[in-house]
Amino acid sequence: MPLIESAAAILMLWAVIGYLLGSIPFGLVLTRAMGLGNLREIGSGNIGTTNVLRTGSKAAAAATLFLDGGKGAAAVLLARALAGEDAAQLAGLMAFVGHCFPVWLKFKGGKGVATFLGLMLALAWPVGIACCLSWVAAAAVSRISSLSALVAALAAPIWAYLLHYQSSMALAVLLAVIVFWRHSANITRLRTGMEPRIGQK
Repeated sequence: MPLIESAAAILMLWAVIGYLLGSIPFGLVLTRAMGLGNLREIGSGNIGTTNVLRTGSKAAAAATLFLDGGKGAAAVLLARALAGEDAAQLAGLMAFVGHCFPVWLKFKGGKGVATFLGLMLALAWPVGIACCLSWVAAAAVSRISSLSALVAALAAPIWAYLLHYQSSMALAVLLAVIVFWRHSANITRLRTGMEPRIGQK
């Protein structure tokens, strides 16, 4: 963990800003704006990139991936520039929480994978790149998005240690725990061989 140097009020402010940034449901907004239907009634009903892809629109899925990742990165970079590293990690964490539990959707949000990758890229870019490559490698082999997400999340604290970003390890472990929790249903389907593959409607 980084040294706590910011005042409590500053940290609280960036926690709120991070949460509000993270809680913007870009997948839901984009699919409605593009006339692709109600994302809650498509596939898994999730608001993330994988379910947006099930609408058949690769453009909408790509935009969702970019924007969901971007809001995590924006929270980290803004807090780092205006407050410090302690605020940056807190803002990134809360952006992730905001995506998973947005107040606007009765706290029923996504699973946070794109936001997780985006904030890790902003927090420690070598670790973020390594996590993205871990996702890509797992996806290339398995063609299963959820499994790829679990591999990337599990790898995050390992990469943080190996690449000498020890100050980010605690956050990486916490994010990995939440990612696994949010994917509990997926893990059950993986065990039974019922988890859908990437692009499957």
